[in-house]
Amino acid sequence: MSDQGSSIHKGKCTCGHVSYRLTSDPLFVHCCHCTWCQRETGTAFALNAIIESDRVDLLSGEVEIVDTPSASGKGQRISRCPICRVAVWSNYGGSGDLARFIRVGTLLDSHRFSPDVHIFSSTKLPWVVIDDGAPVFEEYYSSKELWPEASLERRRAMIAKQKGTG
Repeated sequence: MSDQGSSIHKGKCTCGHVSYRLTSDPLFVHCCHCTWCQRETGTAFALNAIIESDRVDLLSGEVEIVDTPSASGKGQRISRCPICRVAVWSNYGGSGDLARFIRVGTLLDSHRFSPDVHIFSSTKLPWVVIDDGAPVFEEYYSSKELWPEASLERRRAMIAKQKGTG
């Protein structure tokens, strides 16, 4: 898994209006090469650290939520700084408000978060070379097969909370 080191990580947008902290290490880090992420980020891929929403503290500012479509049809809610417009995290329709996909580039210690997996490599740009040792999938993968047990336990607790049983 990524070399995360500390369990508290701070982040911010470019102008500093929005700042936040993660109160634990993320569950898993995705490097997504899908054409949707390419278009939304304006670059070759999106690097997202998945974490429970209740483990993200907004320290300053407020985010502006922009609803966008997604390939799944469930949509994506992108949280952006209302001033510099930088995306700091997203919530996807499948996990609702329970999980945030933190844009790794907004973390102050972003160098600690290498991908745990590369997904949607079938639409990876041809000049992107993947040689970091992380598993590569043409489309998606099974979290039950790839995530560490501790992350799976946290995921189960998150799902139980969603169902009202946790």
